[in-house]
Amino acid sequence: MQKLIKLAVTDFKLIFRDPSLKSFLALPLILFAIVIFGLPYLVSEFEVVKPYLNLIMVVILVENTQMFCFINSMVLLDEKETEVAKVYGIVPLSLTEFVISRFLFPYVFTFLLNFIMLEVQEFYTVAIWQNVVLSAITALIVPVYALGINSFVKNRMQGMVYAKAFNIIVLIPFAAFFVPEQFKWAFGVFPTHWLFQATDQILLGNFPFVNLSFALLYFLGLLILLSKTFKKSHFG
Repeated sequence: MQKLIKLAVTDFKLIFRDPSLKSFLALPLILFAIVIFGLPYLVSEFEVVKPYLNLIMVVILVENTQMFCFINSMVLLDEKETEVAKVYGIVPLSLTEFVISRFLFPYVFTFLLNFIMLEVQEFYTVAIWQNVVLSAITALIVPVYALGINSFVKNRMQGMVYAKAFNIIVLIPFAAFFVPEQFKWAFGVFPTHWLFQATDQILLGNFPFVNLSFALLYFLGLLILLSKTFKKSHFG
């Protein structure tokens, strides 16, 4: 475990070897500024905003994962494009150890970003244990997103295109909030649907066990499946 953590630290430092990716570090700062300063101002000035606060927070919490989604995707694609990945392929690490080493710190940082976000926002009271559960499941978007792109894309140029497509897929289930009740479950084919619904319910003071369970199982299933396809694509 100690060796794995050291490797995770080294891999995390490598994320920032590309200066062009450092600009994405500003995304969480922008989102925090919106939540701490922007939304309170809008609510005080425009009454029409208040009924939609929960939906705005749903989107912000998911968008808070996008920094490491994109950064990790591009770093892994760069390794594949420059054939550095083939060197990693002969390193005595299991697939599980490699995935953990690459996503441990991005996952933890994303978890902390969302946990802190829910703590500093002033509109809803969320129990700490619910915050921990929700933030932990939401952070799973990072490895699933990056492994998904790297399972099917060959280079960074294609990755840029696929990243836009993946962002759309992540947000499509948000439309479920605006359709009749009997049609909203059609969006359940998207893993983020269950996360959106769970986040909304937690903000409104409920504990959506079913939605959280579906979200967790869906993301874990995708993580296992995409790890296997990633291995064939990345080290081949």
